Amino acid sequence: MVIVAELLKALEKVDGLRPSVPEPARSWISWDVDALAVDVEDGLVCVRVVATRLPLAIEEAGAALRSVLLGTQWESAVVRIVVTDVDKRALDHLNGS
Repeated sequence: MVIVAELLKALEKVDGLRPSVPEPARSWISWDVDALAVDVEDGLVCVRVVATRLPLAIEEAGAALRSVLLGTQWESAVVRIVVTDVDKRALDHLNGS
């Protein structure tokens, strides 16, 4: 689905977030596995992400994703960003690293 690819491109531009995809799937699925992190329905666009740095860039991600939806059938859809995990490196600053 083209809209999913465009949403993923927008998410790539947001520092500190990446698509949330089970790591084992990356090793055996030959297509763009990041698409598994995005669900697009009539009234809802849901993107699952992993935080790779703190503080979370949720507002920036929301604006980036929303800009992709402008002029599409999902323009008025709810955009839901679900943080499924926090990468260990995002917490390294807490240990003085």
